[in-house]
Amino acid sequence: MAYDGLIIADTVKELREAFLMGSITKIVQPEPEELLLTVKNNRKNMKLYISANASLPVVYITEEERPAPKTAPNFCMALRKHIGGGRIKDIRQPDTDFLSDGLERVICFEIEHLNEMGDRGVVRLFVELMGKHSNIILVKDDGTIIDGIKHITPSVSSVREVLPGREYFIPNSGDKKNPLNVKTEEEFTADISRKNLKCGKALSASFTGISNISASEICFRAGVDEEKDVAGLSEMELTALFKSFTEIMSEVKEGRFFSNIIYNEKNEPEEFSAIRLCCLESPSYRVKEFESISKLLFTFYSERAQRGRIRQKSEDIRHILKVLTERTAKKLELQERQLADSGKKEKFRVYGELINTYGYELSGGEKELVCENYYDEGKKIKIPLDEHMSAKDNAKRYFDKYQKMKRTEEALLPQIEESRQRLWHLDSIYSALSIAETEADLNQLRKEMRDYGLIHKSGADDRKQAKGKKQQEKKLRKEEMKSEPLHFVSSDGIDIYVGRNNYQNEEITFKLADGNDWWFHAKNTAGSHVIARTGNRELPDNTCLEAAALAAYYSKACGDERKNLSEKIEVDYVKKKELKRVPHAAPGYVIYHTNYSIMVEPRKEISYNEA
Repeated sequence: MAYDGLIIADTVKELREAFLMGSITKIVQPEPEELLLTVKNNRKNMKLYISANASLPVVYITEEERPAPKTAPNFCMALRKHIGGGRIKDIRQPDTDFLSDGLERVICFEIEHLNEMGDRGVVRLFVELMGKHSNIILVKDDGTIIDGIKHITPSVSSVREVLPGREYFIPNSGDKKNPLNVKTEEEFTADISRKNLKCGKALSASFTGISNISASEICFRAGVDEEKDVAGLSEMELTALFKSFTEIMSEVKEGRFFSNIIYNEKNEPEEFSAIRLCCLESPSYRVKEFESISKLLFTFYSERAQRGRIRQKSEDIRHILKVLTERTAKKLELQERQLADSGKKEKFRVYGELINTYGYELSGGEKELVCENYYDEGKKIKIPLDEHMSAKDNAKRYFDKYQKMKRTEEALLPQIEESRQRLWHLDSIYSALSIAETEADLNQLRKEMRDYGLIHKSGADDRKQAKGKKQQEKKLRKEEMKSEPLHFVSSDGIDIYVGRNNYQNEEITFKLADGNDWWFHAKNTAGSHVIARTGNRELPDNTCLEAAALAAYYSKACGDERKNLSEKIEVDYVKKKELKRVPHAAPGYVIYHTNYSIMVEPRKEISYNEA
């Protein structure tokens, strides 16, 4: 992810179209390092969000309202004094010399306003989007700083102070050149050859505004390995590199941007750019184009923040599942060990019967009985005896052991099955947790865990239910309705549904699906139910492969973070009418006796239906 000069160039183009000659009607500073400006232009009120937060420096047009603090901060008061009611005369992305446009990560708003005497004047608002060095600085027409949203004192930086009365200048970008001013191949070659670097690194280190991903794209379009040393490039490769570089700079100069987000195999936003990233176009990635850079930035950071919040809010569920899984696994291991020990019961029954048969030979006080074992072709066998007990008592002791182990085995078998089903249930919830995207998804998982005794209701929950059980149930139903199964459409036009959790698995399998629809599930592991709604039609090959790939993708076999995407996973598929519920089992637990199987790589390649 790179908020580079190309992104800012796209942003400036959009801001000029929306705000140029507009008047600033409202200024709010909702957070210490954020601004929200309302600008009226062409009879419309639009909002501009500006953040100088070190972790999220960004500028975009928004429709969101943000609450203003009761007492406006000093910087907000300075803005209201100097640019409140002002008209935006120009918006540009200046080079370090201010004389020409460049690809520095700086946006300059030139604002005309009336001073205290009623005279027209000009001030400039500089928005610097430079990671931890981001800032918003108000500057007079003569270059003197009025104020900044962050004050940089001499103790913080000896290079540049951001304090009222100091001279403003754009931070020095070293010996980087303005890429928009490069005219000839000789100049370009000289610039990237100044340092002994690899090709991709040389581009980002030689020119302002070019990030690593943009440099990779330039190399990719030129057909040059970005890991190759610049000194080792041939003349043909240098020419191809310059041509690719010039093409992208021409797109920037002409305002031909391609605002897009690249989603990875886990459907997570991985990269965004203002140019087409051919270097990332593959079946493993999905490219989504946006009509504006503002919508792109809002979507990208919203989705990132949403995933972070969901991850944070699901930590309690993860912890509970981890503890319960460890306990259940240990319990199952102990039960299986006890069952293995009870398998020795037949030996004690044989001992007892042989003592009853040959015990007449004993006179008392013997420590063992050696006799023929008529259960094993008459082979000799040694039976340990208690010398202080009679033959009859020794036989009884072995029969008692046999009966005890038999009772243990009879009691253990259902307990082991119960532990295995519980372990499967916990695995299935954990698998559903890994694909949860909203709070509604988490609420359904918590409800399932409460319903099946995996977590206990708090006293507050009990009091709420005591006061109004119907109201509580109604609220839960509303929350459940917000979370719905995933809906895909196959390349053959067939609807495919994927359950996000066990309740949804139960719903799509036994309520949504007809008897002749096809059901898919990763073999012998927890995962989502997948339904292909073919009805009475035959199952097309492409739909079969796509539905199976989805079942593999949304399964535990694919890994918690969808990491095992290159390994093939076996998927069972069968007509829905062949499935049977298991009485008293957890939701989504089914059995089947006849099925087909297919080995597929987990993929989510068919288009997601967002409707």
